[in-house]
Amino acid sequence: EYELLRMNHAESISDFQKHFTHLISHLIDLGRKFEEEELNLKVLQCLDRSWLAKVIVIEESKDLTSLTLVTLFGKL
Repeated sequence: EYELLRMNHAESISDFQKHFTHLISHLIDLGRKFEEEELNLKVLQCLDRSWLAKVIVIEESKDLTSLTLVTLFGKL
């Protein structure tokens, strides 16, 4: 499910955040480890095309290794 995750066109960013966070929590409970940068990149890759402009700005202006998921979603 993690590999195939994509934001639906009609899905709000808050609904996507809940879905993503729930999935990550479940995988962590199963022993999967994630680096902050990996999670941030996954979020940006999963967003609907309507978010492309914001994705580009965030990728070009932010250090994705130190950005938390909460901060990333706050910027979206």
